[in-house]
Amino acid sequence: MYEASENEKQELEKIYTKCIKCNKCRLCETRTNTVFSAGIPNHKLMLIGEAPGYYEDQKGEPFVGKAGQLLDKIFASVGLSRQSDVYICNTIKCRPPENRDPLPEEKEACREYLDAQIGILKPRIILLCGRVAVQSLLGTTQGITKIRGKWYAGPNNSKMMPIFHPSYLLRNDSREKGSPKWLMWQDIKEIKKVYSQMD
Repeated sequence: MYEASENEKQELEKIYTKCIKCNKCRLCETRTNTVFSAGIPNHKLMLIGEAPGYYEDQKGEPFVGKAGQLLDKIFASVGLSRQSDVYICNTIKCRPPENRDPLPEEKEACREYLDAQIGILKPRIILLCGRVAVQSLLGTTQGITKIRGKWYAGPNNSKMMPIFHPSYLLRNDSREKGSPKWLMWQDIKEIKKVYSQMD
């Protein structure tokens, strides 16, 4: 019921084919690979990250470095996985040099691909992973610490939740109550609860 239909997968493939040839901004000059998506196309759960890093650019897949390994562990802690439950993409599909923040014109040039991914799959839950994704989808300048763990109305009647980026969690190792890792554990439990209620 929740996995994308063959028609929807074909629509995603069309967007992907267009995306890998994209030259609408200058990031096309420095990328190794376009980073379109990972995981399984489905109508239930989508995670939107920020932008590809070095390892993602090399492999052409989002969240494959240390941050991606931690993300997989976070999902696994509540019985979810990118192989069966989560569709993963980024706000922009090419790596900015030196992992700098994407420029407004780069986000604008790339927005059609993200909008297409959301529009085709119409996920019920969208996780906004990191500041760039939060700013792009919620249009807020509020810090993620203030708004993480709260549900916001998203496109197509979806629920969106800002969550910490796993690279931030890697820099903050404490698991004490109130620490970023502890807060992430509260958030992923809430996400799984809402996810499970959709069955």
